[in-house]
Amino acid sequence: MPTTPEGVKVFLDAKIAYGPGKAANAGGVATSALEMQQNAQRDSWSFEDTEVKLENIMKNIHKLCYEISDEYGAPGNYVLGANIGGFIKVADAMVAHGLI
Repeated sequence: MPTTPEGVKVFLDAKIAYGPGKAANAGGVATSALEMQQNAQRDSWSFEDTEVKLENIMKNIHKLCYEISDEYGAPGNYVLGANIGGFIKVADAMVAHGLI
């Protein structure tokens, strides 16, 4: 469920796991990307195949958020992990494209 920044602070202070929208909502974005990939390949995946691909994507997001939060001294803080992880992905892409 979405919440205010104050609500997020309450969750984090109480050590209640809180999945930020950018991580929790990634499933919809990933499904759309999988659909575009499928269309570009002129392929048709079964529901089960798509479900496995999506599950792997979401597990990787969870792992990334947790590992980054741990690396930056706040284990289990998925807000921090998602924010830093997202920033790193964008920064790496910009470097790869020669933009910075």
